[in-house]
Amino acid sequence: MSGRIAFLSTIVLVAASVPARAATIQIVMDKLEISPAAASAKVGDTVEWINKDALVHTATARNGDFDVTLPPNKTMSLVLKKPGAVDYYCRFHPNMKATLKVAP
Repeated sequence: MSGRIAFLSTIVLVAASVPARAATIQIVMDKLEISPAAASAKVGDTVEWINKDALVHTATARNGDFDVTLPPNKTMSLVLKKPGAVDYYCRFHPNMKATLKVAP
């Protein structure tokens, strides 16, 4: 019985030490809008911008953290490296604005 308890304790400790899996957050650019306009993520997560328009868009961070160019009907991804709130916009269509909140 004590061997079984030790085995189960070991499994619990190993499971507790395994980091959570990174998530993929999808953000869509369609009809000159970014949706969702406010998204949350964690460091290590991947943001996937999906451009459904026939126009080129960008996801350009106001603080310089990223500047992703999205050709028409294409998807681009970026792994988040640092925490903080990042306001971003499309350089070609400045009315397209959004915020990404990145937790540690």
